[in-house]
Amino acid sequence: MTALDSWENFYVIIGLSAGALIGLQFVVLTLIAERPPLRAAEAGAAFTTPTIIHFGIVLLLSAIATIPWHEIGTVSVAWGLVGFCGLIYTVIVARRLRVQTTYNPVFEDWLFHVLIPLAAYAMLVGSTCVACSQARPALFLVAAAALLLLFIGIHNAWDAVTYYVLVSRGKQREIKQPTKTKE
Repeated sequence: MTALDSWENFYVIIGLSAGALIGLQFVVLTLIAERPPLRAAEAGAAFTTPTIIHFGIVLLLSAIATIPWHEIGTVSVAWGLVGFCGLIYTVIVARRLRVQTTYNPVFEDWLFHVLIPLAAYAMLVGSTCVACSQARPALFLVAAAALLLLFIGIHNAWDAVTYYVLVSRGKQREIKQPTKTKE
């Protein structure tokens, strides 16, 4: 029995959640794709794509964790690579947030699209450093990072949909409706 065996239910649950949320995100994007706003692809790369990536990373971490590894050192290298790639991707997202012109990001956007994901991916890298000497804390770091990414994705998906429905669609309706003038 390895240290990962007792974590299997946790990873099955969050992996299933991430997979279901990826599917739901595709459904929502399909429903709102009827009338995309100007420069939607630019904003999508900055706001929507990272959500799918975070859900995908949670699904990947769950798959990695449920593989019957013989020792934690091997799986920790996989977590570290995922974390390192996530750090690089988060820097790319930060750049995309800065250069897109569809929406002016506020602090909450920077927090949930850059700062918290950086912390989650750094936790994955950090788990690799401590896994061989202290497996239990490393496993908790990975679990915390996976949960953070799952909740970041949920927050960002909700934020994007509510922005589109309440703000962007409202602006589109205002443009289409002719203004009434007083005679």
